[in-house]
Amino acid sequence: MDTVALHRLQNYAGGVWRDSQSEKVKEIYDPGRGVVIGSVPFSLEEEVDEAVEAAAVAFEGWRNKPLSERIRYLFRMRRMFEDHFEEFARVNTLNHGKTLEESRGDITRALENVDMAIAAAQTLGKGENLDQISDGIDEFTSKEPLGVFAIVSPFNFPVMIPFWFLPYAIVLGNTVVVKPSEITPLPMEYVAKMIDREVGLPAGVFNLIHGGREVVEYLIRNKDVVGVTFVGSTQAAHNVYRLAGEHGKRVIAQGGAKNCIVVMPDADLDRYMPSIVSSFFGNAGQRCLAGSNLVLVGDREGRTKRKFITSVSSLRLGHGLDPDTDMGPLVSLEAKKRVKSLIALGIEEGADLILDGREASVEKYPDGFFLGPTVFESVSKDMSISKTEIFGPVASIMEFNTLDEALDMVNNGSDYGNMACIFTSNGGVAREFRRRANAGNIGINIGVAAPAAYFPFAGRKKSFYGVLHAQADTIDFFTDRKVVISRW
Repeated sequence: MDTVALHRLQNYAGGVWRDSQSEKVKEIYDPGRGVVIGSVPFSLEEEVDEAVEAAAVAFEGWRNKPLSERIRYLFRMRRMFEDHFEEFARVNTLNHGKTLEESRGDITRALENVDMAIAAAQTLGKGENLDQISDGIDEFTSKEPLGVFAIVSPFNFPVMIPFWFLPYAIVLGNTVVVKPSEITPLPMEYVAKMIDREVGLPAGVFNLIHGGREVVEYLIRNKDVVGVTFVGSTQAAHNVYRLAGEHGKRVIAQGGAKNCIVVMPDADLDRYMPSIVSSFFGNAGQRCLAGSNLVLVGDREGRTKRKFITSVSSLRLGHGLDPDTDMGPLVSLEAKKRVKSLIALGIEEGADLILDGREASVEKYPDGFFLGPTVFESVSKDMSISKTEIFGPVASIMEFNTLDEALDMVNNGSDYGNMACIFTSNGGVAREFRRRANAGNIGINIGVAAPAAYFPFAGRKKSFYGVLHAQADTIDFFTDRKVVISRW
């Protein structure tokens, strides 16, 4: 079993690794074994200010570097990811618990965003020009960087989500302060050490600060921070959005989800059932694109339900680094307790628990934070478990007679609008669904509708606060247009 040195994590500001002087720390776990593998400090306000000041000082010099030179740093970053791909994936699994294959997917997506940032800086980052708008007058726009941005990341994708933003921000001439999750901070610190060692960015362009909610608020309130990106729960996203608005900051705040996976009677179950099952139980259900409600349309003979249950029952629990593991643990003991309480609530509300994972265990890892795949049936729209984000390996089966009823569940069953997917062999049904479903990311015979880096990661309703989204949209988020009208 892989291990890392048991140590207290450090902040990185102005090109220097620094010990926090804070007495408040949180233990970091390997959730597969249930053992402590380090500790993370909750940084002091003055330490946050030092990181922001380092970024602010670096901004003018960095923005004035030629674009071609900034891009060369991203090529070094790309090579870094390729050279340390497996290391990054293993550290990611060690601190989060997801399977190694899932971690490899996270690192691949981070690398794709580095590639996209390189391409976008040379294409989408350009301005526009129009000669002779009036007699002897020309007009053009340029996209200019704005300054220091804070990037606040969630626990479930410790490397991928910071890279939804980081490469775009710096290649466009901004500087950044990244705040990883205090639950899974180890992977991003490991990546940061490689950036420091192998990419060689000028001091202050990239900074890393550890902590919890207070650190996020310190960052938003700091006068030199011009904007913040956030991914996390809806309540936290709303708080970030509100506070950023109060302080006049740009903001992208992506929140929670309650995603419906609609299966029509004509769906090719032999082909797509693995995708459906992975949607619910990949990453142990701890992702904002996880399936939550399995919405069956016209499954009168129970064929889809039976096939789903059979497939789910065969999933193998284990440590994420074990090659025969299909599903790893939850990220923390607190997360396990929270999910178990929501399962208990579903039982109280009258849903039928047909697969109970609450007592699941892994003999080899008796202290791991494991919770097995759990499935409810006879779930109705008025039950909490059909509306509340559980963020764990729990599926609620809901049955309807028509596509209209299924779409009503998608659109009105919860306050969220992150993703909605349909499985069907009928092109007309698929078209009707993608046009009428009120969600930002739509899957057609796709269980996890995760946009590629050159598309925005969308979201609607209480799944998103802001105007511009992650990934490709950030080209406009991290720049502002300057309009020049000239006559000579």
